[in-house]
Amino acid sequence: MKIFIVDDEPEIRKSLKDILEDENYEVEHFANGRSFLKQLKTERPGLVLLDVWLGKEDGLVLLDECKKIYPTLPVLMISGHGTIELAVQATKKGAVDFLEKPLSIEKVLEAVESVLVRQERTELPEIKLEYDEILGNSLAIQKVKFAIAQAAATNARVFIYGENGTGKELVARTIFKNSKRKDQPFVEINCAAIPEELIESELFGYAKGAFTGAMESRIGKFEAANGGTLFLDEICDMSLSTQAKVLRILQEQRFEKLGSTETVSVDVRIIAATNIPVEEAIRDGKFREDLYYRLNVIPIVIPPLRDRKPDIPLLVDHYVGLTLAENNLPPKKIEKEALSLLENHFWPGNIRELKNVIERLCILTVGDSIRAQDVKDSLTGFLKANDLVEKGDFKRAKEEFERQYIIKTLQMNEGNVSKTSKALGIERSHLYRKIKSLGIQTENVHD
Repeated sequence: MKIFIVDDEPEIRKSLKDILEDENYEVEHFANGRSFLKQLKTERPGLVLLDVWLGKEDGLVLLDECKKIYPTLPVLMISGHGTIELAVQATKKGAVDFLEKPLSIEKVLEAVESVLVRQERTELPEIKLEYDEILGNSLAIQKVKFAIAQAAATNARVFIYGENGTGKELVARTIFKNSKRKDQPFVEINCAAIPEELIESELFGYAKGAFTGAMESRIGKFEAANGGTLFLDEICDMSLSTQAKVLRILQEQRFEKLGSTETVSVDVRIIAATNIPVEEAIRDGKFREDLYYRLNVIPIVIPPLRDRKPDIPLLVDHYVGLTLAENNLPPKKIEKEALSLLENHFWPGNIRELKNVIERLCILTVGDSIRAQDVKDSLTGFLKANDLVEKGDFKRAKEEFERQYIIKTLQMNEGNVSKTSKALGIERSHLYRKIKSLGIQTENVHD
């Protein structure tokens, strides 16, 4: 997103540029209206911050010129001597907001974010899904739902990317249940959970006598999903040889079972998902680039929970109600300070971690209120990571969050690695590697 700043004061331009670039906006600034309008005729930014007075130039006249070139371009006016009359006049001419100097970082960022969110919402069509169990109304999740609606109306292949615990399987199922194939099979397979030597027989099936122990023929996931949808979760963990066979099926829509020369024809829609950056896997030689382009017809990126904070209160209410009902517990309310802590937590485990924390709070908290101290106790161990975030050491903070999250989940599952790997949504061997690399004590860890 590019933002134009138009102000005749060098200090203001530099200050705004630094603030916005720290928030990952691309910024270009201008000292006068002439240079600004010249650039505007060749490039449309996402937002303009325009001073009311630029020396002898009138910012309101420049606002009129902006609207002639781009009628829907959002313009945020700033002034060192603003009045109500001036603000009203600017608004009538099409300004989206009005800020007074001296500018504070908080007010600038709040105004910019508010303007851009409003702009994006107006550009996003109304979304209606017949089946929708995805909780949240934030702009980030509305974009996901819009992509789901677009994907569901077609038979195109979909590639879903999201961190562990963000809900990739739910998104895949939502696409399926809103598609024309909703009355046909939905078959899923976690490519990371099946040993490499068994993945091909799981996907393609096998004929009787194909290998020792194959006492009868068996159909694979592709054949089971015929006419419907096959969800290949954690596809980047699939071996390269299997990837080549999947690519051939996508091209030809037919295959042979292991140990058989008989051709099986199928009509299957593929939805794939991964929790690692696909470009890195391709660069490292772990994932076929040609397969990626075959699968990546409609990409859907699920935002991590930390990027959809407005949804957290809704999710908290949902999981509190669910936990109380499932465990026949008396009503509990979450105090304002406690909710604030939950909203501002980093959530390395995303929605799956939030669900576990809420369940723990509902069961272990004494009384009818969940207080801030209860939340702090539940998240003990993450304080060190928060300190690292404040110091700007993102890499170590991320590792510490991950370490503490795995420790907490192991504790909840009494050290059982199989149960913990299932709760975390990762393969058991991968969890063992994480335990070792993060230096987690293994005295009470067992299969």
